[in-house]
Amino acid sequence: MVTFKGSSVKLAGKEVKVGDNAPKVELVAGDLSLKSIGGSTGKYQIINVVPSLDTGVCATQTRKFNEKAASLDNTEVFVVSLDLPFAQGRFCSTEGIKNVVALSDFKSKKFGESYGVLLDGSPLDGLLTRAVFVVDPQGKVIHKEIVSEITEEPNYESALSSIK
Repeated sequence: MVTFKGSSVKLAGKEVKVGDNAPKVELVAGDLSLKSIGGSTGKYQIINVVPSLDTGVCATQTRKFNEKAASLDNTEVFVVSLDLPFAQGRFCSTEGIKNVVALSDFKSKKFGESYGVLLDGSPLDGLLTRAVFVVDPQGKVIHKEIVSEITEEPNYESALSSIK
């Protein structure tokens, strides 16, 4: 169950479970090009999902993954939100985010639907819930955390330890 400030919220889309093949989805990068995530890439992928980089918890979550990603080999780290690519770029530039690639699901919400993280029935309707997925080099989901209270941070160590 997911809550926002204690009130229950629903998630729309197809649930992805540990052991599933990670759906391959195209998202919009800062230069407005399309970038695929999920699927088999030959590298680990940490997919850090946030409602909006304009909130304190989302900013903290992205900063922490940026710090921790610097020491990871063979790993790509992404932050996915529905923020416009321009706002994501401004955030990353201002915060010195160099180890995390910001991607936006604003055009189609296909990521939200494919990973089952689209918020439905809350004040945050249409945004993505807070979550972390780790995908192995073969494209299998090896870690999933849908944070139970949207206003709280994920378990960083649990996500990172799935790679080691």
